[in-house]
Amino acid sequence: MKDFNFFSKKLITWYSSHKRNLPWRGIYDPYKIWISEVILQQTRVTQGLKYYNRFIKRFPDIESLAGVEEQEVLKYWQGLGYYSRARNLHRTAKTIMDKYNGVFPKDYYTILKLKGIGEYTASSITSFAWNMPHPTVDGNVFRFLSRLFAIDCPIDTIKGKNHFTELAIQLMDKSKARIFNHAIMEFGALQCIPSSPDCTVCSFKSVCLAYINHTVVQYPVKQYRTKIKEIYFYYFHIHDSDHLYLNMRKEKGIWQNLFEFPLIESDILMDFQQLSNTDQFRLWFPKKHIYHFELIVKNQKHILSHRILYAYFYKVFMKRIPNSFDTFKKVKLMEIDKYPIHRLMQFYLGKILPFNRFISTFE
Repeated sequence: MKDFNFFSKKLITWYSSHKRNLPWRGIYDPYKIWISEVILQQTRVTQGLKYYNRFIKRFPDIESLAGVEEQEVLKYWQGLGYYSRARNLHRTAKTIMDKYNGVFPKDYYTILKLKGIGEYTASSITSFAWNMPHPTVDGNVFRFLSRLFAIDCPIDTIKGKNHFTELAIQLMDKSKARIFNHAIMEFGALQCIPSSPDCTVCSFKSVCLAYINHTVVQYPVKQYRTKIKEIYFYYFHIHDSDHLYLNMRKEKGIWQNLFEFPLIESDILMDFQQLSNTDQFRLWFPKKHIYHFELIVKNQKHILSHRILYAYFYKVFMKRIPNSFDTFKKVKLMEIDKYPIHRLMQFYLGKILPFNRFISTFE
């Protein structure tokens, strides 16, 4: 298909009839566009829509986002996962306030230097806010173009990403960058879907090389396979009648700065006897005290991008809290909502608290 002008017109025509009504479309505010794009990274639109409306209501502009503590931002992000996105949003909002007087920069390369913003997000902001001809090449676009042109260049390589970006630039009607980018991503999301696309109703079936050659399932091509690691989490719900004990995760990685129960991590599955023989367990639960351990949640599976977690939650009854737990934060049970926690903690607290009061309405 050499007539790229034909491609752009056909794509935009399809979009005019099939586009979804989403709140971040039809607006030119770079702040709201930025928030929507970050939320939609690794998040389905149906889930992201609820979080976007809630987030924008609380933080309607850069100044309001920059002016709060990180813990509040994390609380409003709770349940979305990939919490580094929320931390980067907060840091970048502060940067824009400090360096650009609260005005979102308009230059593509200046935007690209902001924390947490890569080429795709910078392209989205500049094209959707100001109609600049920067292509938004996401997973949907990779899939659509690789099938359309039967491109076997791996999409998870620098060479592949550059190739698809250049192709998108060639295909784009530069005067209609905004609508073109919306259209090509929407086409991949709704029509050229990952599994079992209905190619018989596709607007491009007469020119799609993968469809013509019956090789749709072969695209897009990836060079590397993600290595998945399994980890076992053993949580201890230490409490008295009115309090429980929490720890903030300080280490870089998953759930940084979120709160959770005291935790023992392991690369292997352990029964309670093995668990009680670990150094950490013996430190927290010295033998001079009497404890009763009740396993409340067993083998709760939680899938992340590079890890599969299996969580076990023990509720621990004791007459006196040992000094070994002095390093943890003592929190009133009915004030737990004030602390940002991750999905596994949400799941557990939703089971044990009255009327499941803790389960987020955004689950």
